[in-house]
Amino acid sequence: MAEAKKRAVKAKKETEVKEEPQAAVEATKEPTATTEETKAEPKTATAKAGKRSTKAVREVEEKVEKQERKAEASTSDKPKPTTKNPTRPKAERAGKKYREAAKLVEADKLYSLAEALDLATKTSTTKFDSTVELHINLGVDPRQADQNVRDIVVLPAGTGKTVRIAVFAEGDDIKKAKDAGADFAGNEELLAQLDKEDINFEVLISTPMLMAKLGKYARMLGPRGLMPNPKSGTVTTDVAKAVTEAKAGRVEFRVDQAGIVHLGVGKVSFGADKLSQNATAVIASIRAAKPASLKGSYIKTAHITTSMGPSIKVEL
Repeated sequence: MAEAKKRAVKAKKETEVKEEPQAAVEATKEPTATTEETKAEPKTATAKAGKRSTKAVREVEEKVEKQERKAEASTSDKPKPTTKNPTRPKAERAGKKYREAAKLVEADKLYSLAEALDLATKTSTTKFDSTVELHINLGVDPRQADQNVRDIVVLPAGTGKTVRIAVFAEGDDIKKAKDAGADFAGNEELLAQLDKEDINFEVLISTPMLMAKLGKYARMLGPRGLMPNPKSGTVTTDVAKAVTEAKAGRVEFRVDQAGIVHLGVGKVSFGADKLSQNATAVIASIRAAKPASLKGSYIKTAHITTSMGPSIKVEL
């Protein structure tokens, strides 16, 4: 039995030795057998969907080509195209009347207050009676509480506007307010109008005793600038005096977030003399309201203009 097993193992080894050269020969012949397959380009495996789909592969190739074109364009020496319609100065974009009026104003010249007001009346381009505006840039920081410039001034020549005044009072104060020229004065009647949001006045004056009743209307009156305030002189016990001043031309000014005061000082029809009186009163009030903690220049620049008219630089 042992000899038989030995003979079987020996025969098996002989057959394996004979098969190995033949397999090696066949392996060398396989590349040359299919010449058409070797000539064809290798194909990437694709799927029906996903990143290996035909559509996804084509999109990737297009994206690569686009990036290459951008890179070539950035490295090229071609000049960048300029904008077709560059922004033109305001003098060129404005109307014919404005352009003619702007020719009367020298851009680099500082005019005196009298010259600027006289020139403003000549450069008004509107058919209606334009408002003459005074704009003063102050060197203050409105974020600081002590530099928030605010004041009330009574214009000697008035504002040129018809102001409707309502007085929230009771008792004898109602009669005093009406005698002084108030358009409306009362207590419960005014509250009834506010409940209906019927606001037909530009100034609201109240006595200190009745201010508590206006608290629930603060959200309606506050954004409109109609809420009575002691700083603006609309909360007072002397309602007759407050009405007289409001009718005469009492205005309130306050710096905006950029530290600029904007205020109308009259109408073009006033003439240079009356406008000069109002502007002088406003400038004096602004100078008197200079904060004590301010360091550096207080009044930086000043300009005078009319509604839709050219701006005139003023030397104060």
